Amino acid sequence: MPIPISTLTFLENLAVNNNREWFYANKKSYDAVKSNFEESIQELIHTIGEFENMTGVLVKNCNYRIARDVRFSKNKDPYKNWLSASFSEGGRKSGRMDYYLHVQPNNESFLGGGMYAPEADQLAKLRQEIDYNSQQLKSIIFEPNFVKTFGEIEGESVKSSPKGYDKDHPEIELLRRKQMFFWHKFTDEEVCSPDFVKNVTETCRTLKPFLDFLNVVLFEEVEK
Repeated sequence: MPIPISTLTFLENLAVNNNREWFYANKKSYDAVKSNFEESIQELIHTIGEFENMTGVLVKNCNYRIARDVRFSKNKDPYKNWLSASFSEGGRKSGRMDYYLHVQPNNESFLGGGMYAPEADQLAKLRQEIDYNSQQLKSIIFEPNFVKTFGEIEGESVKSSPKGYDKDHPEIELLRRKQMFFWHKFTDEEVCSPDFVKNVTETCRTLKPFLDFLNVVLFEEVEK
C-alpha cells in the first residue's frame, strides 16, 4: 500500500504547527494518517515475514507513537513530524537489531538499521569480531548490491585507535567505529508509489545479512 500524499501534507503542516491545540483540531486527519500507516505496517509484517520470523508480531509491536518524550530534551515540540516503525523477531522492544522505517516529507524518508547507540559491551563484541574475523563483515558491507543500495557506513568514529588496538591495525577504520549503521532514502514520489511496500521489503532483504551478522555477534551468548 502506498502512503498517500495527504499523509506527507499532514506531517508538513504538523512541523509548522507543532502544538497540542492544532493537533487536536486536526485529530480526524491524524486518525486517517495513523490508520493508513498501520495498514502499511501490517503489510510489511507479512512481506518481511517471508525471510524473518515475525510470528506473533502485531502492528502495535512495530509502530512508534507520534507523541515525543520531551522530559530530557531541549526541543519541547510535543509531536514528531514523521512516522516510524521497527520490524524484527519479537517486535521493536526485543532489543535485537531491526529494520527501521522512517516516513518524513521533503524526501527525508528512509529504511535503515544497525548499531546506532550501542552499549559498551556490544561495541567491544563488535570490535573483537572485526579483529578476529573482519572478512565476514566486509563481504557483506562491500558486496556490490549492498553498496549500491546503502552506500558507505554511517555513524561516528573515535579520532584515535580504540583502547587495546594498535593504530596500525589493518582494520583500524572499522575498529574506530562508535556507530555502524546504514540507510537507504526514499523520495516523496517513491513513498507515495504503489510499489512502496515492495521496495521497502526488498531493501530490508538487502540489509538482512548485516543485521544477521550483528545479531549473532551481539546476542549469540543469549541465544545458546
